[in-house]
Amino acid sequence: MLMLFGSKTSFGLDIGSSYLKAVQLKEKRGGFELELFDMVQLPPELIVDGSIIDSLRLVDALKELVKRAKIKTKNVAISIAGHASVIIRRISLPEMTEDELAESIKFEAEQYVPFDIEDVNIDFQILGPKEEPGQMDVMLVAVKKDIINEYVTVVREAGLTPIIVDVDAFALGNAYEVNYDIEAGRNVALVNVGARTINLNMVKNGVSIFTRDSSIGAAIVTEALQKEFSIPYEPAERLQQGAEVEGAKPEAAYNIMVVSFDELLTEITRSIEYFQTTTGHEEVNSIILSGGGALLKDFPKLLAERSGMEVSIANPFKNIAVPKKFDRGYIEEIAPMAAVAVGLALRRPNDR
Repeated sequence: MLMLFGSKTSFGLDIGSSYLKAVQLKEKRGGFELELFDMVQLPPELIVDGSIIDSLRLVDALKELVKRAKIKTKNVAISIAGHASVIIRRISLPEMTEDELAESIKFEAEQYVPFDIEDVNIDFQILGPKEEPGQMDVMLVAVKKDIINEYVTVVREAGLTPIIVDVDAFALGNAYEVNYDIEAGRNVALVNVGARTINLNMVKNGVSIFTRDSSIGAAIVTEALQKEFSIPYEPAERLQQGAEVEGAKPEAAYNIMVVSFDELLTEITRSIEYFQTTTGHEEVNSIILSGGGALLKDFPKLLAERSGMEVSIANPFKNIAVPKKFDRGYIEEIAPMAAVAVGLALRRPNDR
């Protein structure tokens, strides 16, 4: 996506609406090693639908994360999501070189971007030739400049230097590429269920062919528990994780959770069906589920039942060496929540 300037050492920072997650990786011969991982919970409503509502508290939380995780480098790769501010389209264009497309992309993008073209940052990736002679597939990405500026400003105010601004869905793709074997011809849905957003990245032969962000997430489960048991957000979060909370038993909570899953399951299957209808009903072979939603009790099983597909829980550390200094049990438990941060930690200046 957007490059601000280059330097070698950086860490990946996933600014979610519920947690800040930081991952730093060290390149080793033949792979990567985990150097740093930490996360800090955010109060609700700091970030809503991809927009930063309370930048002062977010800056404080970022500073706390940097201090707690003992992050030495200032250089950071961040990403943005949100159906209202990020537009990603696979488009068909006459074959041309990358330099030629760089010159004409603004003009080409105007018909696909529902904002003033001067209000967005545009990037693209040529995916390859189409079956029709003289045509090629291009992934077009447009992100509203004011949203990028919001995130860049907050990160800078926390004393960090953003060197890369990516998109959540593509960060998921990076983590997948390093950790999973690419099976030729198979469509794999990478689904990241965060607190307020679901990111879908459909990959085929290791290449992103369709993405979609939805403005709904696992927070609806927490909110359903709050409403049912008249409890604040934090106890509802604990209840959701299986802990007993005064005035609410986990068994009763589970029944409420299963009902509230319905909206999430519908949104995910609807996005996959939309991909299928726009591609001539291509088969989707499996779903790899990440984000906090992957840790909700029985949610992966119910998603498999609803979609009729094989669902596995993402492990973004699968092919990454985890040194003994880390609590391996904790890393394994929390791994699905680290997928975007790992994908960002894999980014290097000047790659695409």
